[in-house]
Amino acid sequence: MLDTRRMAFVVPAEIGHAPYSAPLLDYLVDHFATVHVVAVRDKLFPDLSEDCWLLRAEDFGGSTTEILFSALESFEYTETPPLSCVGVGVKEWRDVWNRRLRPFLLPSSVRDVYQQLSLKPQTKRFGELASIGIGYVTGANDFFHMRPSDAERWDIPDAFLQPTVRNGRSLPSDCLIPDDIARWRKNDEPILLLRLGKQSAVTGGLKRYLATEDAKEARGAYKCRVRDPWYSVPDVRVPDFFLTYMSGRKVSLVRNEARASCTNSVHAVQLTSRAVMGRIARVRQSPVFQLSSELEGHPLGGGMLKLEPREATRILIPHAMDLDNIENKILMEGIETLQSWRHYGA
Repeated sequence: MLDTRRMAFVVPAEIGHAPYSAPLLDYLVDHFATVHVVAVRDKLFPDLSEDCWLLRAEDFGGSTTEILFSALESFEYTETPPLSCVGVGVKEWRDVWNRRLRPFLLPSSVRDVYQQLSLKPQTKRFGELASIGIGYVTGANDFFHMRPSDAERWDIPDAFLQPTVRNGRSLPSDCLIPDDIARWRKNDEPILLLRLGKQSAVTGGLKRYLATEDAKEARGAYKCRVRDPWYSVPDVRVPDFFLTYMSGRKVSLVRNEARASCTNSVHAVQLTSRAVMGRIARVRQSPVFQLSSELEGHPLGGGMLKLEPREATRILIPHAMDLDNIENKILMEGIETLQSWRHYGA
């Protein structure tokens, strides 16, 4: 006879971090006496890019105040569930770790240091000190991003050309400066955004460029078709920093001294006050920033870390005094652990 009081599934590893997994776990802890999530680092299905974990729940009709969590290097058949596990308090899972189980891949020593730091009175979340959003969307990148040689050929005035960052790969590690823009221009890279306001006078070479066959094709693209005028790209900003959206070894927060803009492949970070510039500039180079990015972001196939704007707002920004007292060796261990679980470099 089928036992309807328990169940088990192979589930996507997103159960450890995705917002849409939280309602499932909320339901399970309210309706089962045992809820057990088994994380497996080696791929259960080597031919798939998807990482998979295991989920079991027993004693339907009961409830529990903790989620059992096991982290295994590889899966091997056993007749009983893994005995090695930690009990994750449901309240802690909800209130401290933002309904994520991924932090429990870390050694307890790393979690303890991170949690203590998050509770410091002067520790802030990134979203308290800055607004973080995606860059602009043109709707037709090849048309709106011009090479210097193209701008010269069409006689487009510099007043309508905005230097821009097309993707995170082009960013330097620390600071984007005018010399970087000059180098891009010298290499004739397509880094000049055609930036026209709704009331901009369209004359001369600009008028001719907007009448080309490429312009007609761009005008038919959805994003262009639904705006008026079609050639005025909205939400073009000059942020204080650029934050990489997709990262490998390191999440980069790059200062923008070149007064450039960015596409939606890079996050635009605008500080709420110039007074916090020094604090942000120092924290961004620390292991705290990298570990917090790993914890608040989420892994993708191929070993990459994706950081959505909402996730980035939760990155820890400690006070300088607390930053000096952090055991960086422990945090580096945590970074390496999480990178190994997302298979970076594998």
